[in-house]
Amino acid sequence: MNAGNGAVNETATAGLPDSFHPGRFASKVVLITGAAQGIGWAVARRIAAEGGDLVLVDRSPLVHDVAEGLRAHDVHALSVTADLEAFEGAMSAVTAAVAEYGRIDVLINNVGGTIWAKPFEHYSPEEIQKEIQRSLFPTLWMCRAAFPEMIKGGKGTIVNVSSVATRGLNRVPYAGAKGGVKAITSALAMEGAPHGIRVVATAPGGTEAPERLVKRGPAPDSEQEKTWYRQIVEQTIDSSLMKRYGTLDEQAGPIAFLASDEASYITGSTLPVAGGDLG
Repeated sequence: MNAGNGAVNETATAGLPDSFHPGRFASKVVLITGAAQGIGWAVARRIAAEGGDLVLVDRSPLVHDVAEGLRAHDVHALSVTADLEAFEGAMSAVTAAVAEYGRIDVLINNVGGTIWAKPFEHYSPEEIQKEIQRSLFPTLWMCRAAFPEMIKGGKGTIVNVSSVATRGLNRVPYAGAKGGVKAITSALAMEGAPHGIRVVATAPGGTEAPERLVKRGPAPDSEQEKTWYRQIVEQTIDSSLMKRYGTLDEQAGPIAFLASDEASYITGSTLPVAGGDLG
């Protein structure tokens, strides 16, 4: 669960992160989805600081503010608005990236997140479908859209963001979607290896972040809904050996490592980043 993935209105023009590896992504074209806020925004800052040329994609126009803030630090950052729950949106993002840079070296799929939090028997069929649409299809479609471009280039890296909530309370549809992201990672890695393409993933645990400007869904309203959400928070902390939520930078660091050439002998794997919770 990427709990509280945060808004960036106060940080869109913030400086680059304190901890980074200069030049690690020099000459790399890196496409990051869900880049308007939360983990995606933190990854964008990290890779910008490390010399990457960026394509920042989000359905929210806030992504343009993020790109503008990074360009103020002499970062080459293209911003694209697209609905990645549809294949057409994914293709539009890839087309824009290739038109700008001629290729995609790294794809980081970060879109997803729990919309509702409640026991499975309380989900309507429509809510189940929306959870799967939100947290599985953006990764599936982006992989499908970008994979042919990477095959043409004879190399590439895809980093998917799954979740340790594949074992968690009150989010069965979300868990199913993120379990699908893990499966996409392991299966696509087998197909990608002969083409020089690595496919890896992280599985974040609970992550502290500012309040989101763009909400995933309705906030808990009734006392029962608030109780179900508290159960998620309590279970998340209890499952972590460190007994706390992580930070955005603690999520961005492992994603950047897996995306870099330092991880050149890693593919098909999902790395839990959850304070010891393996999901």
